[in-house]
Amino acid sequence: MAAVSNVEFIRARSDTREYRRITLPNSLEVMLISDSDIDKAAAVMEISVGAFSDPDGINGLAHFLEHMLFYASEKYPEEDSYSNFITQNGGSTNATTGTERTHFYFDVNVDSFDEALDRFAQFFVKPLMSPGAVSREINAVDSEHKKNLLSDGSRLYQLQKHLSSKDHPYHKFSTGSLETLETRPKEQGIDIRQELLKFYEEHYSANLMHLVVYAKENLDNLQSLVERLFSHVQNTEKSLFKCVGNPCKDEHLQIVVKMLPIVEGDYLRVTWPLTPGILHYKEVPSNYISHLIGHEGEGSIFYVLKQLGWAMSLTAGEGSDSNEYSFFEICMRLTDEGHDHMEDIVGIIFKYIALLKESGIHEWIFNEIASINEAEFHYQDKVQPLSYALFVNGSMPHYPPEEWLGGSSLLLKFDPSLIQKILDELSFDKVRIFWESKKFEGTVDLTEPWYGTQYSVQNCTPEIIQQWMDSSPNEDLHLPKPNIFIPTDFTLHTPQEEVKIPTIIRKSSYSTLWQKPDTKYLVPKAYVVIDFHCPLANQSPEAEVLTSLFVSLLMDYLNDYAYDARCASLSYGINHTTTGFQVVVTGYNHKMRLLIDAIMDQIAHFQVKPNRFAVFKETCMKDYENFKFSKPCGQAGYYLSMMLDEQQWPVAENVQALTDLNADRLSSFAPYLISRTFLECFIAGNLEEKEAESIVTDVEEILFKKANSIFKPLFPSQYLSKRIAMLEPGLKCLYRAEGLNPKDENSAIIQYIQIHQDEALLNVQLQLFSLIASQPAFYQLRSVEQLGYITGLSSRYDHSGVRGVEVVIQSTVKDPEHLDSRIDAFFTSFESKIYELDDEEYKKNVKSLIDLKLEKFKNLWEESGFYWGEIISGTYKFDRFESEVEVLKELKKEEFIQFFNQYIKVDAPKRKTLSVQVFGSNHSSEYQKVRDGPGPPGTYIIDDIFGFRRSRPMYGSLRSPCPVQIAVKT
Repeated sequence: MAAVSNVEFIRARSDTREYRRITLPNSLEVMLISDSDIDKAAAVMEISVGAFSDPDGINGLAHFLEHMLFYASEKYPEEDSYSNFITQNGGSTNATTGTERTHFYFDVNVDSFDEALDRFAQFFVKPLMSPGAVSREINAVDSEHKKNLLSDGSRLYQLQKHLSSKDHPYHKFSTGSLETLETRPKEQGIDIRQELLKFYEEHYSANLMHLVVYAKENLDNLQSLVERLFSHVQNTEKSLFKCVGNPCKDEHLQIVVKMLPIVEGDYLRVTWPLTPGILHYKEVPSNYISHLIGHEGEGSIFYVLKQLGWAMSLTAGEGSDSNEYSFFEICMRLTDEGHDHMEDIVGIIFKYIALLKESGIHEWIFNEIASINEAEFHYQDKVQPLSYALFVNGSMPHYPPEEWLGGSSLLLKFDPSLIQKILDELSFDKVRIFWESKKFEGTVDLTEPWYGTQYSVQNCTPEIIQQWMDSSPNEDLHLPKPNIFIPTDFTLHTPQEEVKIPTIIRKSSYSTLWQKPDTKYLVPKAYVVIDFHCPLANQSPEAEVLTSLFVSLLMDYLNDYAYDARCASLSYGINHTTTGFQVVVTGYNHKMRLLIDAIMDQIAHFQVKPNRFAVFKETCMKDYENFKFSKPCGQAGYYLSMMLDEQQWPVAENVQALTDLNADRLSSFAPYLISRTFLECFIAGNLEEKEAESIVTDVEEILFKKANSIFKPLFPSQYLSKRIAMLEPGLKCLYRAEGLNPKDENSAIIQYIQIHQDEALLNVQLQLFSLIASQPAFYQLRSVEQLGYITGLSSRYDHSGVRGVEVVIQSTVKDPEHLDSRIDAFFTSFESKIYELDDEEYKKNVKSLIDLKLEKFKNLWEESGFYWGEIISGTYKFDRFESEVEVLKELKKEEFIQFFNQYIKVDAPKRKTLSVQVFGSNHSSEYQKVRDGPGPPGTYIIDDIFGFRRSRPMYGSLRSPCPVQIAVKT
């Protein structure tokens, strides 16, 4: 029997879940969570062992073991049966290997949870690691490593580790590769499978495990289930691994490291080793410090750097993957001018740190942070069970049981001396500066061994930093003002009658307002979206670029004032869309009007500031140039969208348009952009109908009705639709391209099968096929054939409700022609799986899809996102899931097989296929062979993307007639 602990958990006021902490006889610690209001159940297992425990000379063994546990077990010996079971029952599964901890997790439909948990438990009871599976999965790990070789994030992280003590496990390379897991071990006579088994037996001990089980059953039943399934996990009384202190010795401090990145963009990271915040989780001193150093309002580091034209972004905070050490990092994206003033920027940072030290620790600032955190804790949104289980599991190794539900999210103690102590650690003598720029080409003389990153190191003494401080500009650095956006009124405005779907509550020639009051989640929050439909926004590459710059500058201008709103959990965004731009505001409704009014005022009085235009043009150009460094599978997706989407412009033309733009051109374009517009508005959550109407009335007043306003209502004929090209039945189209980055070995394929436009019967048939086929495709193409780490089959949804299925593979080992043929071979072999579906298996899959469709929204944001999607697409199928369930209930197996025969199978008469092949450097010779040659029989070769798109008929828009045609409400 498990030992039950009577724990009084600190919990949110709105939390209705039931909790129980138990410890099994084998010392496995378990948190049970019972919730009658869920559709999915979840489990998370944490093992307190990770890459730091890799044996010397076998880098990546812990990560490799994590991969291997998914294959099979003594109780369930069929390979991939665990993952297949999870997928077929509406779930998902994954795992991560950290430095000191490894996490395995899954979610699944509630009625399949018991068997899923049994299969999951076998990971830790008796897994099988067959020689064949071990041999194959090494290739998957190697493919994962090769995928990361051109990732600047991975390269920087490994460089930071490389510049640390060789005696510390932080120094290690931990992903693993063919070299570390096969080549070197074989040379040394090491049997890698035996090393896996040895590592498992030695480290996977129950006393080092923490399990969270979140399900619908009551706590007693959950406890019985866990006792039955997990009591057999071995307990070897393994001691908890602890690394030795900080990984940086004196020679790794007071340095400036110049790193040559893959992509364009200059970044500066100023870091210090820090006392881990987890040791002071009730005070969390680094939260106070990061709040001020990372602030973006007037007087902040970022505000000053932005005014000087030196920085585009700044983040600050503590990060750690261990309880024994931590780092505090300030990260900035620099402009070209900022790159030239690196020393001044570091000087300004240390000036601000000096200001914080000299001005003392202010309790009012701490109280602001604490009040925001407290509101977030008590009014937290309910999330997916798996997300919540992961959060609680992450707390278990670090906090006493009563604080597992909050962790360090609540600031409980104000300790100015502790904050001052941590602040003092941000000193001259402990700093590490990492500076990334393509401008270092030819000037760096060292190479990091695992990723081949070129870099150089120079000393940066306290005397040098003092000189940088003394010579840096004397700007007005100061503490932020009190935050006016912190909510204090959490009153709920719940309608007397339940409102089930959005309704139009206001119409005018300027706008339509949809509203859906909250009658379910009962949180003092709201969701507001205002979509500006501007026909001139994307009419040409130049217009698209100008609209993008317009939106970016709006966000930039707002930031000085509105950053406090984000601090107070009132989020906002202005996003460029294919038909204009969109304003989205979410969070506490109490101070929301202040923010919306500020946004609209900024739009109404937009003016171009030439200095800000220049830095955004520079950054935009770099982002376009970096497209060539995107993953080959991303490039394939881009080409596919270019051929399908009527309103997409090529990156090359955007670059050409941007080159010639100046501030005056944007100044003349902006009034032109917004001269004719229509607003589609949706307001959901804790706002009454009168308040919602008042918001839109005020928006119209600010934009349309003031004297000399340039805003005019849209002409009905100007309303645009988003349309997708229609492929030809019975024809396979093929587009080939060479990878844009000659250093990227990876090739990629996307095989897209277009099926139909939004229609209930075909929708559910397509979704059922994806549910049945996704895991077998992954297993065959990735696990068995080892074609590439990035492999998947999924449904694809485009504008106007156009739907299909696509298979994606990225590979270094096989060229795209071969990958395309293996996808066809999979579909051919899968025919028997479809034809041999017995009635029971078919009904089980149908039920899983029904369960997925009937899964309740967890929070206001999920629900509102769905409703807004229906509104903006013009389909208005607010009962989509329920109506499709009724279709599913009537769907016969024979009809589903007929759907497969007509649309999916390789020679299906209605199959409409478009394959996009991107050839990486490993397959450049193959590309040269096929570039000008014919395709396989029955294949149409596309050599002109835009000629192809123009030649195709388009699916019609699903949108209803333009809302401005509706009579104005009287």
